[in-house]
Amino acid sequence: MKSAEIVDLFTKQVVPSYGRYPMAFVRGKGTRIWDAEGREYLDFCTGIAVNALGHAHPAIAETLYRQAQTLIHTSNLYHTEPQGRLAGRLVALMGDGKCFFCNSGGEANEALFKLARKFGHDEGRYEIITTLNSFHGRTLAGIAATGQDKVKKGFEPPVDGFKHVPYNDLAAMEQAIGPKTIAILIEGIQGEGGIHPATPAYLRGLRELCNRKKLLLLMDSVQCGMFRSGRFQSFQRILEACPGDDFLPDAVSMAKGLGGGVPIGCIWARQPYANLLSAGSHGTTFGGTPLICAVALTVLDIVEKENLGENARRMGEHLKKRLASLNSPHIKEIRGLGLIMGIELKAGIPSLKAEGKLPSALFINRLHDQGLLTVPAGAQTIRFLPPLNLSLAEADEGIDRFRKALAGLQ
Repeated sequence: MKSAEIVDLFTKQVVPSYGRYPMAFVRGKGTRIWDAEGREYLDFCTGIAVNALGHAHPAIAETLYRQAQTLIHTSNLYHTEPQGRLAGRLVALMGDGKCFFCNSGGEANEALFKLARKFGHDEGRYEIITTLNSFHGRTLAGIAATGQDKVKKGFEPPVDGFKHVPYNDLAAMEQAIGPKTIAILIEGIQGEGGIHPATPAYLRGLRELCNRKKLLLLMDSVQCGMFRSGRFQSFQRILEACPGDDFLPDAVSMAKGLGGGVPIGCIWARQPYANLLSAGSHGTTFGGTPLICAVALTVLDIVEKENLGENARRMGEHLKKRLASLNSPHIKEIRGLGLIMGIELKAGIPSLKAEGKLPSALFINRLHDQGLLTVPAGAQTIRFLPPLNLSLAEADEGIDRFRKALAGLQ
């Protein structure tokens, strides 16, 4: 089928809950992806930080084939080796605690919300404070937790129990704490909000505040986790400037890159909170299946074997230097750590003005014309989320395509 035919199928038969670009992809390999007409694109979006090893990685394909011939699904009423092994790997990367597996980042955050409510139930505390411009999923509780009004419209009244304060503002967070507050939830690097990393002082201050006020410190690492920053968790990368710091959140949500393209979500909760969600208090049909967990273990194996955390760090620094060397009058700021990067465009660029369209979305179309896939992060910011195994040549090729799109602006 041609792209127009595939788009027509969606228009007629798929719920229009996404603002889709008029493109239809049929094949991918590594950092490249091809549409139905055979046009090749360099993929710096990777399914919004999902395809950590790029497209059609042979080790993932082999694991899917092998595990599908062995055991795909049982039920979480039973035990399977891949889920137990995956939990062990994640605990080793995080610290003493336990994992709950689900299917997506939204579900993982729902598990965080329930963990917090269970913790505070007997004291009548249930409120969670999050930050402005955050994003925590599209469930009803997820949009209530999200600090962006645009996701809430049409779904009022909001789920009770969420407050929002400015990001990286410790004083505002402390001032917002009330008698019903039970937890604080932040992203280590705000993704949808424009790629804004937390500061070391903010993270350490939140930990001290939660200890003092008997609150849970929760972190949404759905997008900024899985070595994208150069470390397994973005808070680990941010706090490298504080040697000897023993910072740990109380629970963390994960998804996206953990499965390398297959659907998985997870929370890790440290002791003594790891057993709060006891039998019957939370569950899922498909979470943690042998098939999905086997793939996640393979992804972790490849990341470790090929030292892709370090590669993300080196390629991120290279991309930043190349972008800065463009000296473009259209770039306001370059932000991020490793391979989660935001390029904020200056406001008021004449050729990025169209009624009802964000400047970032209009520039994304120009990048498509140059054969580069990226994704917006707010009104003015372009996100780079290439695979963790990005090569130097591919990084340079991406910058060259980005430069050509910039050159076409007035």
